[in-house]
Amino acid sequence: MARDNVRYLVFDIESAADGLLVSRLRYPGEQLEPAAACARFRAELVEKYDSDFIPYTYQIPVSVVVGKVAADFQLLDLVALDEPQFRSHQLTERFWRGWDVYQRPTLVSFNGRTFDMPLMELAAFRYGLSLPSWFDTNARAYDQPRNRYNLGAHLDLHDVLTNFGASRFHGGLNLAANLLGKPGKMTVQGHMVQDLYEAGRLAEINDYCRCDVLDTYFVFLRVSVVLGQLTLEREQELVELTRQWLQQRAGETPVFEQYLAHWGDWQNPWQ
Repeated sequence: MARDNVRYLVFDIESAADGLLVSRLRYPGEQLEPAAACARFRAELVEKYDSDFIPYTYQIPVSVVVGKVAADFQLLDLVALDEPQFRSHQLTERFWRGWDVYQRPTLVSFNGRTFDMPLMELAAFRYGLSLPSWFDTNARAYDQPRNRYNLGAHLDLHDVLTNFGASRFHGGLNLAANLLGKPGKMTVQGHMVQDLYEAGRLAEINDYCRCDVLDTYFVFLRVSVVLGQLTLEREQELVELTRQWLQQRAGETPVFEQYLAHWGDWQNPWQ
């Protein structure tokens, strides 16, 4: 695949808490095992916030999936980084270096500005990676890729749908995908990732991440229609091309077969 053919990188990242870090910082001197420390922290969070999600500052990336998309919005490839090892430092390095290698295409996420990108920036800090192209501190503030409103560098679909947080998008990516007839959450959901990670079920996390990227891609297509960058007719052609693309690869990537089994077609009211 020619690198200059890739105009967008649609991505999703799954993460899990670093149990050793949680044990050392939250419960110093108690010598809690990593899983026990995470379980205790989650219980405290539920009691206080009604959610057991450990803050990203305690987490590391455990799955990174990237969809390579051409300038005409066609899906070219879907890649799970560092599979099957899923090493956090390698996931981090390959994510950032890949963005550079493909000549810094637009990153596309759903709510990635508040979670995925801070997580990956902190992972770069943890692993000692240099990201001069991303921070680009010599550029004007609004031209820096990291700038919150630089949609050319990072198109956060959640930001578009909420006008940068002016409203709340209840239902998240799952709702947005279902509005288009796409599967959304199936057997695995985000709150299950920590338990799957501790059980060593990394392949399942990776498959979940793959499906989130597919959902994000279809939401990206519809947002592009709303933004006037894509016609509705072409969007529907791309959706069908992607369905065929998944069918052709379902044998080698079984989760695609599951995704297709939950596939629904958007009901076009204009026809």
